[in-house]
Amino acid sequence: MCTMTDNYEVTVVGGGPAGLTAALYATRLGHETAVINRGGGRAAMMLDTHNVIGVTEDVSGNEFLRTATEQVKEYGADYMQDLVTDIEPTEEGYRVTAGNTEVTTEHLVLATGFSDKRPEPPLPRTGMGLHWCLHCDAYMFVDEPVYVMGVGDSAAHVAMIMLNFTPDVDLLTRGDEPEWSEETAEMLENHPIDVVHEDIAGMQKDDDGWLSAFEFEDGTVREYRGGFPMYGAEYNTDLAESLGVELNDDGTIAVDDHGRTSVDGVYAVGDVTPGHNQIPTAMGEGARCGIGNHYDLRAFPRSVEEIEQQGPVTEADVPGISEGLLRHAVTHEGHPGGPRTERSAASDD
Repeated sequence: MCTMTDNYEVTVVGGGPAGLTAALYATRLGHETAVINRGGGRAAMMLDTHNVIGVTEDVSGNEFLRTATEQVKEYGADYMQDLVTDIEPTEEGYRVTAGNTEVTTEHLVLATGFSDKRPEPPLPRTGMGLHWCLHCDAYMFVDEPVYVMGVGDSAAHVAMIMLNFTPDVDLLTRGDEPEWSEETAEMLENHPIDVVHEDIAGMQKDDDGWLSAFEFEDGTVREYRGGFPMYGAEYNTDLAESLGVELNDDGTIAVDDHGRTSVDGVYAVGDVTPGHNQIPTAMGEGARCGIGNHYDLRAFPRSVEEIEQQGPVTEADVPGISEGLLRHAVTHEGHPGGPRTERSAASDD
């Protein structure tokens, strides 16, 4: 069986913005780290990146993730693309199996995300009329005709929220019976929203491929530039549940403010945990999780109780960083003793 190394301090399952940020922090804080990523995910679907300071909107999701992955690897983390199929507790942590690879790790970070429940076609392409994040994409449809699909309270509320951006909002039930509450129904009746019950029979697109209109089964045609399906999500928690991790009522993994779960040594970040499903939020969670792993793994300071058991810290004990990461760090261009970039050299002139 092929292995990357014998053992890691931190292994991240999932390679989205949250998982990669957790790995980046854990690695830069001196912990042997691995990322095992099956590929895909919500971020990979993005045609453009919105609401991420320092990242221009012409950067696609795949470009964003590729750059992030390279950054993590440059700091000394190991990365592999494969599907994790099994995690078993061991005396010192966990054994992770992915394809032909098996690694052991002290800590485990689950960044497995979720899958949006997609309505039946016909549908426009994601990012060109079909959008999943209101907070990311509502700005794109200011003063444009917009649809929201769904039959629950969340769909109705998103439709009403979109009135903050445009006066032209339709709520499409696609032939299904509404399931929203009486209170929500009363709210809808008092907002200028058309509830369209006929299902979609076809669609029209502009020359650039963007949605321009839906054709309905009753023969009507309604113009739209984009919209949001609201059918819920399926959280990828199989691995977490196999370890006995506590879940919230909505199916997300219960965590503290540093991503710790109910099981020692197991953390979770990103879309599989509660909160807004956006890149900046995921990155913040990943940063806190990486720091949390460092708090729980770092060798120093040694507590009074540990000093009584192990003795004082000697020169032979330090530094706490592994030899492999130490060698990597001192040769990294960001290290004062490492190779200097053209920019840093120019700053000396």
